[in-house]
Amino acid sequence: MNSPEPRLYYEDLRVGDLRISEARLVSESEILDFAKQYDPQYFHTNPEAARDHPWGQVAASGIHSLAIWRQLDHQVAGDIRWICGIAWDELRWNKPLHPGDRVRARWELLEKRDSSKPGRGIVVCDYGLLNQDDEFIFRCKSTNLVERRA
Repeated sequence: MNSPEPRLYYEDLRVGDLRISEARLVSESEILDFAKQYDPQYFHTNPEAARDHPWGQVAASGIHSLAIWRQLDHQVAGDIRWICGIAWDELRWNKPLHPGDRVRARWELLEKRDSSKPGRGIVVCDYGLLNQDDEFIFRCKSTNLVERRA
């Protein structure tokens, strides 16, 4: 999955801009593989044992849901001339991510302000991963630096 060419500067972004990626199907094998390597709790790695968990089935690690969001976010925000992210606030996992879910990245620009350093602006975004029912798997506010035009 390639990102678009970064062409949008701070000045091109508008508060209220909203973008949503294409859907991506999450498989059980990818959840199990990720969890075995990075978060080997039984409800992420063992479908049989996960049946006794309150969710009743295996669920993706929260870190895995963030990685999937990051991958999809390149579709919707890869055309922005990001410098870097500097903070995530109010990060919440609202729903578990299960095998068979179809997810989309959501990006909304909440605010913009000047930076004290030349060549950059500050933007605050509402990031999230939506399931097929438009429910948030996770959601957060992210503060980021974006290049300004020379």
